[in-house]
Amino acid sequence: MEFSQKIIDIAKKAETDLAEVFSQIDDIAYKNTAKVLDSFRKHRISEAMLYGSTGYGYGDAGRDALDLVYADVFGAEAAFVRHNIVNGTQAIAIGLYGLLRPGDVMLSITGRPYDTLSDVIGDKTKNGDGSLYDFGVTYDDVALKDGRPDYDTIASKIEKWGDKLKVVYIQRSKGYETRPTFSSKEIGEMISFVKARTGAYVAVDNCYGEFCDTEEPTAYGADLIMGSLIKNPGGGLAESGGYIAGTKRAVELASYRLTTVGIGCEAGATVGQLRNMFKGFFFAPHVVAQAVKTAVFAAYMYESLGFEVFPSWREARHDIVQTVKCGTPEKLVAFCRGIQAASPIDSFVAPEPWAMPGYEDEVIMAAGAFTSGSSIELSADGPLRAPYTAYFQGGLTYESGKYAVMMSADEMIKA
Repeated sequence: MEFSQKIIDIAKKAETDLAEVFSQIDDIAYKNTAKVLDSFRKHRISEAMLYGSTGYGYGDAGRDALDLVYADVFGAEAAFVRHNIVNGTQAIAIGLYGLLRPGDVMLSITGRPYDTLSDVIGDKTKNGDGSLYDFGVTYDDVALKDGRPDYDTIASKIEKWGDKLKVVYIQRSKGYETRPTFSSKEIGEMISFVKARTGAYVAVDNCYGEFCDTEEPTAYGADLIMGSLIKNPGGGLAESGGYIAGTKRAVELASYRLTTVGIGCEAGATVGQLRNMFKGFFFAPHVVAQAVKTAVFAAYMYESLGFEVFPSWREARHDIVQTVKCGTPEKLVAFCRGIQAASPIDSFVAPEPWAMPGYEDEVIMAAGAFTSGSSIELSADGPLRAPYTAYFQGGLTYESGKYAVMMSADEMIKA
């Protein structure tokens, strides 16, 4: 692919101007890698632990050790990691169904959660599908105020619901919005505010944020954090799965929804998946750094071309997601097609918008990945609704991410 001279010149200037930013990203990756290595040594991870189990999976030493490693690295009391959790939404649903009971209230303090959780929450228009609403759980939320928590309203909602309030929910990343992603420290401030006023559990959707800071929300008191292995913590090697980490009791309750009451984490065959889950977690801090560098480079490139981006390349970031406001459906489609064309797998495919399950609008998605749907690999997507924003994330290597950003920029200019 031969790029226009304009694109080449911007790319060269970007890497000069971003040298200090890249150095800070590398420092976070180093500190997180040290934590992973320390935990591997502490729990004496061995070759024998990588083979896994079949059947019931009783006595699977590798599975149990991986749970301990996740808990250690994420600053949690307990954790479980399973290859058969299909996505981040299921991990979150397992956590919520584990903690909530009929008559309880769930309060989201970062606005309405990401689209795919709507059916899990449910309402009277979707009665009968097995949503939280069907099981007598009341949902409420507090909108963000100028991108930040509205603490006055949060306090009044906590007072309103009293002892019925069982779960306070926080979404770390932006979803299909353009608000700031919260750092673990900022989430810690929310947790402190909430726990000073209620005994409710605090559950955090941690998707896209793992290893972007040197601590996770569990280190600041979150009862549960939940996420997907084909996003950050799988390091591009885990082929499926999800995790839940947090306080011992909250994780135990979630484990009863993963399997059944009385069994929890004591069963569950790993059928040959442990090697990639261990290896992926080992690689994850470095791979996440590559994805963050790619996002920063994309912000610089598109800002230089006159597009509105969020966050700016100058801003601190706490997830791997970069948004580019395309302005028209045609430009959003062109952006995604440029990313697809630069992908190692299915580069010849032209993405088209479609009615993707769990989303309110048609969505276009570019994902030429080795693992289907892997968000830590280079991908881009966006709903076909104004202002036609592309949500760009991932990149197993910065070099391949840089190439794809330059290709998508060329496609946008043509569009």
